[in-house]
Amino acid sequence: MKSAALARPAPPTARAEPVVSHFEFWPDWAFYAPIVAQWVLLGLRYGSMSLPTAANPRIELGGLCGESKSAILDQVTGAARALLAPYVCLPPAGAAAMERAMAAAGLAWPVIAKPDIGCNGTGVRLLHDAAGLAAYLAAFPADARVMLQHFVRAEGEAGVFYIRRPGETRGRITSLTLKEAPFVVGDGRRTLSELVRADPRAGRIPHMYLPRLGARGAAVPAAGERVRLVMVGNHCKGAIFHDGHEQITPALTQAVETIARALPDFHFGRLDLRFGSLAALRRGEGFTVIEINGVGSEATHVWDARTRLRDAWADQFFHYRMAFEIGRVQRACGHRPAGIAAMWRNWRRQKRLMASYPAHD
Repeated sequence: MKSAALARPAPPTARAEPVVSHFEFWPDWAFYAPIVAQWVLLGLRYGSMSLPTAANPRIELGGLCGESKSAILDQVTGAARALLAPYVCLPPAGAAAMERAMAAAGLAWPVIAKPDIGCNGTGVRLLHDAAGLAAYLAAFPADARVMLQHFVRAEGEAGVFYIRRPGETRGRITSLTLKEAPFVVGDGRRTLSELVRADPRAGRIPHMYLPRLGARGAAVPAAGERVRLVMVGNHCKGAIFHDGHEQITPALTQAVETIARALPDFHFGRLDLRFGSLAALRRGEGFTVIEINGVGSEATHVWDARTRLRDAWADQFFHYRMAFEIGRVQRACGHRPAGIAAMWRNWRRQKRLMASYPAHD
């Protein structure tokens, strides 16, 4: 894994080449084909294609797909709950009912709205008022649940991958990804679309940003005006990821261990955090947990543009092999894998819902 020793992520225009790795935006089938092959081989070896679903037995399908985000956070107990961004989750009732639920949960504008079942930032928006909430709910499927969460204003965002074998007294952080929001800077002459196309990184992947900008693409930002291109911290939505393994310290590992142990039988997954400074993060302080993901999550440092393909695959192979090995131990302890049929049903349900969610920010 490569170094990301940055005091603060720099603008994409200031970063050295490469700004995009040669495999970073391959079609899913091309990048994941070897990983699927490994999954099948491990399934044959261990006698179960769904064995990883037993790795986190208190989470539906171990967090592979189709699980409820709020149901995972609901299980966090004790003092660790203070580290979670406050949230409320309910069916898409009218805006007035949702506002009452927000008030009862101590939430105030702005809030993050997201589907309770989903992935990759699909349907995630920053809402500033009741009108925005009403518009969001109008576009939301009636058979899904909406999660409204406190908007953490801290600029830093990280994905921290945690693994603990059953029976071990301590787990470890196997990956840390720093997430950077892409932006362009206006010059008072060019339109937003022109700025995107001229940017060293965004210009390589304009399809990530231009459709979302819509009519805003014709606007001319003022000279020096910084325009953020995407809000959600997801690579497949255009956020920029940096390998941050140098930020892993004993203090941060202990802080993550505290949270992971506050979630019953949690052994494998990624915590998504917002933080104020890297110095505080290294001390295991000053961060807020916005999501906890299970066996379907990735060690996302592989999407650093400097990562070599062989290293990305090697790290993916390691993590999914660990999911199978932990599942094997859990099965021996009496936790049954979900089975292929349940995996298929949950994947189909998640896929159907994601196709019906509102556009992301």
